[in-house]
Parts: sequence; C-alpha cells; structure tokens
Amino acid sequence: MEWRKLFDHKTSITAPIYITSTPVIFALSMDINLTSEELKVINKVAAAAEALSMETYLIGGFVRDKILERATKDADFVCVGDAITLAQEVAKSFHPQPRVDFFKNFGTAHIKINDGFDIEFVGARKESYRADSRKPEVEAGSVKDDQDRRDFTINAMAISLQKENFGILIDPFNGIEDLQAKIIRTPLEPVQTFSDDPLRMMRAIRFATQLGFTIDETTWQGIKDSKERIKIISQERITDELNKIVAAKKPSIGFDLLFQSGLLQIIFPQMVALVGAEYKDGLGHKDNFYHTLQVLDNLSEKSDDLWLRWAAILHDIAKPATKKFEEGHGWTFHGHEVVGGRMVSKIFTKLKLPQNEKMRFVKKMVELHLRPISLTKENITDSAIRRLLFDAGEDFDSLMLLCSADITSKNKQKVKRFLENFQLVRERCKEVEDKDHIRNWQPPISGEMIMKIFNLSPSRPVGIIKDALKDAMLDGIIPNTYEAAFNFMLEKGKDLGLKPTQENKS
Repeated sequence: MEWRKLFDHKTSITAPIYITSTPVIFALSMDINLTSEELKVINKVAAAAEALSMETYLIGGFVRDKILERATKDADFVCVGDAITLAQEVAKSFHPQPRVDFFKNFGTAHIKINDGFDIEFVGARKESYRADSRKPEVEAGSVKDDQDRRDFTINAMAISLQKENFGILIDPFNGIEDLQAKIIRTPLEPVQTFSDDPLRMMRAIRFATQLGFTIDETTWQGIKDSKERIKIISQERITDELNKIVAAKKPSIGFDLLFQSGLLQIIFPQMVALVGAEYKDGLGHKDNFYHTLQVLDNLSEKSDDLWLRWAAILHDIAKPATKKFEEGHGWTFHGHEVVGGRMVSKIFTKLKLPQNEKMRFVKKMVELHLRPISLTKENITDSAIRRLLFDAGEDFDSLMLLCSADITSKNKQKVKRFLENFQLVRERCKEVEDKDHIRNWQPPISGEMIMKIFNLSPSRPVGIIKDALKDAMLDGIIPNTYEAAFNFMLEKGKDLGLKPTQENKS
C-alpha cells in the first residue's frame, strides 16, 4: 500500500488509510500550503532530528490550522528525547544563528525565527494527576503518550518528520473527522481532560468561537460538570483566553458559551449581573447582557481594537447597580456611565488587565458613551459639540464607533432612524472641529503664564482662571486666540481680586 504524504497532493480529504492499529496512522491526500519560510524550517528540523537519530513530529495547532487553511505564526515540534538538544542542533543550521531560549525544568525550548514565525520544542511525555492538584507528575514517553495528553482531537494530530515516512499524518483520535464535522471534542473522557488542566474548558470555548465549531455534547457536559475547577487556574491564564475570545470575529459566541456553561459566573460575575429583564407595572427593560453582546459584535465588525472591545463589554456594566423603577416612567439607570467608569479600574485589577493607558482609555469610553447619543435628542449647540470634542480628544473616533455600535433594537426602522440622527451628529462634529480644532486643543494661556502675570505660586486661583478660560472658549464666549484669552484672564483675575504685576499689564 502506498503511503501518500501530507505535503504531496491537492485533492480533497479522503477516508483514512489505516496502516497500524495503535496509533492509527493514515495519509491525507491533500496539500498543505506552506510558505517557503515554513518549509525551510521544517526541513531543517527534520535534518537535525535525523542527525541526532531522534524521532520527531510536527504537532498540534500548526497542523490543525494548515489543514483549515488558517494563517499561523508558530509551530510546535515534539521529539522522543531531549528537546533542548534538538533545538540547539536546529539553531546551528541558521545563519546568523538564532538564540535558543530553554526551560530546563520543563524540558522545552523556543526559537524566534523572525518577527512572524516562532518554533517550540518539547520532549514527548506522559502525565498523571492527583485529584487534589493541577500539577502533573511527568515522565518521558512516546509520541502516543504525548498525543493522549492533548486537549482536543483536532490538536492531537502529528506529522512525521522521519525520513522513511516524512509527511505522514498520525491521528489517533480521528481529529480529521472532527475538523470536517467542525466539532470540538476531548481525546479522553472530558472530566479527566478538564481535571488535568481546567483551562482547557475555556480553550474549548475559545476554539469554538474562533473556528465557528460546535462543542461535542459529551465534552460540553464535561465543561458544565467541571466548571468549579477553573478556580485553581491563575487569573493571568484565564484572562489570556478571555482576551482571545474578545478578539474573535464574533466574540458573543464565546461569552454566551461561557455563560451557558457556568464559567462566566465564576470568572466574571459583574457581567453575569447584567443578565435578565425585569418587569413592573407592565414596564420592562432590555436584557443588558445580550444587549452588551450585540454591541460587542456590532463594534467587532468595525474595529479589531481589543481595548475598544473591552469598552463595549463594560459600557453598561453599572446598570445593575444603578437600576431604579420610577412610577409612571419605568426603569432608569441614571449615572451608570459615571459609576461604570469607577468600576473599570477594579475590574481590570481583578482580571489582571493592564493598569495603564489602556485601562484609562476604557474608563474614558465608558464615562463618555452616552454623550454623542444624547446629542441626537436635542437641538445641538456648538458649545455641546465643542465640549464633546474636547473631552474625547484624540479618542473621538473610537468613541463614535462605540456609540454607533450601541444603537440596538429589534425594530429595524428604529435602528435606521437612530443611525441617521447619529450621522447628523457626526457631520456637526466635523463642521465644528474643522472650524475650531478642539480635539487637540491647547489653551493659549498656560498655568505658568497665569502665575507669572499675577505673581502667584501654584494655588487655587490659578486653577479657577484656567478652568474659566477653557469654559469661555468651549462655550464660544471668546474666540480661541491669545489676545482674547489674555484679556479674559485679566478680567477674571480682577474678579478674584488679583492684580497683574506692573510689567505684565499688557
């Protein structure tokens, strides 16, 4: 029987050709499209493995993504032997020779080939876990042992790099069939797989979100049964998976699965508090959880900015805390944007998200998200537009994307009308910005100048004059010129009982 290599043909997937029973080895009669860089790296690894007489395989996500024709930035190699030695041998074949980063305790090594491609090496191993620990007892094993410990069938496929059967696919759990059927399934019993590493529950949901796959029914039940074990996973690992869901093409899929599985209730309870609609006297409010997911999806169609997507997730996060029923009016959420802004830092801290300008950007978006939409409900003054432009600053375009995404309703005509009104706001903002250049506005009179004019040290009167100058310009009381600002400053100083020094009177 001829072994057809994985890299040879360009026909469709065929049924497996069974070569041996354990593990199942079969050839796949389709071509994997490799870049010249990828092919060069694979050949170098194969040559190094042959020189060391070390059984080596290309395994996991690279194999999966290449079969799915998805772009990939890294490749994993598993060897029966010392992975660090193999990595060092591979590095010798590159000129200039790249650095090998290795972790002796884990027996793994990493080489950064270039800015767009990384390769990692690990020795084949088998693992066993005690019920009270997520840390495995590890010992050297075969490639079959290594495949047995993989998270999902679609990630357990390996390609042989041995000279005698180079390119042959080893697929002990029929991962190819699950790729064809678009199914996420654990190779072993789900509860065992998820007990070994509970983060795999989130990975299942992340892959389902990214790939548009369905989670196998038994695997799904295993997630629900094992959800409490997620508590032993570090927040950093959980948030890394969460960010990958947020960054997906349609992130609502992942958040809905997290909620339906019970995982979201454990890892992000503030978001679960948004679930449900309450009715009183025949008046109800929308389900703010699913509204948030719709806003997130709407935004994701326009922007791949991870932090703007987090702003969409958090824009209504304070609605449960501010919800109130007003007789004759209905449900209100007054001030939820202000309370929500205060919640952002606490949530970022809990989720181990960055406490830097990224967090401040999200906070700003949450605090401002009602402002542009409110302008559609009133006669828009230039003053209101200037204040919005000033407060949003360089993040104005991001804010407008978020606010546009926030226009949701089952009534398509209502959405159409709101979007048309919102477009009018955009046009007015552009007109005012073209005229007044407020977005990157810098006051013509600085605090240092105010102190010099009135011979003041840093003090409250300096702040009062600065704020009055800003308000006067934003309200259109004075034009944005040095002369107008200087004269206004003198008048405001006079109101405060201040006198300019003799040489600074004009």
